[in-house]
Amino acid sequence: MRKLKLMIVDDHAAFRQVVKSLLQPLTADWVECEDGQEAVDRYPQAQPDLVLMDIEMKPLDGLQACARVKARFPDARIIILTQYDDADLHAAAAKAGACGYVLKENLPQVRQLIEAEDRRQQPALR
Repeated sequence: MRKLKLMIVDDHAAFRQVVKSLLQPLTADWVECEDGQEAVDRYPQAQPDLVLMDIEMKPLDGLQACARVKARFPDARIIILTQYDDADLHAAAAKAGACGYVLKENLPQVRQLIEAEDRRQQPALR
């Protein structure tokens, strides 16, 4: 499995550390952002393989940040990582361009999604 460059966007430093510790074996490089505006500003230079984005942040929330990144970088892969199990937010995340929606309480699912995506991108053995 290739090592990924991940961007973690969450206003809680302790939670970013939890994510990093869980995903460390899959990651070659990290970019940490404290809010959606920082993520939008840093995305062009960082060009991460995957963004893990919280929803509730100020001054720019994760859904708005997701939409802005996707508008400029349509191939961006953004997974919303949130505490809100809400159908309307899930639909809004999809509309903003997120490729996944994972509850923070189910954080190990993020690792499974990354591993599954990597398997899909591997060339078939001949």
